[in-house]
Amino acid sequence: MKPLISILALIVASLPATALAWAPDPGQQRLLVGGKTVSEVSAADDGAGLIHAAIDIPAPPKVVWSVMNDCRFIRKLITTAVDCRILQGDAGSGGWDVRETVTKGSFFIPTIHNIYRSDYQPYSLIRFRKAGGDLRVEEGEWRLEALNGGSGTRVIYVNLVAANILAPASLVREGMRKDTAKVLVNLRRESLAVAR
Repeated sequence: MKPLISILALIVASLPATALAWAPDPGQQRLLVGGKTVSEVSAADDGAGLIHAAIDIPAPPKVVWSVMNDCRFIRKLITTAVDCRILQGDAGSGGWDVRETVTKGSFFIPTIHNIYRSDYQPYSLIRFRKAGGDLRVEEGEWRLEALNGGSGTRVIYVNLVAANILAPASLVREGMRKDTAKVLVNLRRESLAVAR
């Protein structure tokens, strides 16, 4: 029998070919054009959740990108966040970095230290993966697609994530779904504020 870490590595290795190809279907696209968010979480192996989410933001990709990647916005985007810092990276070209974020816990959810590496293709793609911290699994991407000749942005988020949380998996997935939608709405609000 393979050790758990090898099984998780296989899950992550298969992610880009399957989950990262996700895009909103025509019904979901109508919701996005109407100002709604799409946020769904399905069960994955070993108690992980696979998040698929999207939002349309009437601001250029460069503006949305600047908000997403600036640690000064972390508490406005993720209301439970208490810290964000860049541990290392290629600051000159912006090609990659390793960040740590800390989110405070609650009764069922522990405080989580998340360390992840992001690889950047400016204004269009961020691929990230676990590099340490408390999460058992994290692998995904943010895609920014220009809309309306570049005056708007469709943000697509995919993440395979698992944490050690002592709560029923269905409740954890529902929490992830709601929290992801809130983060996307917050991203839209902050991007519009910067764009003004």
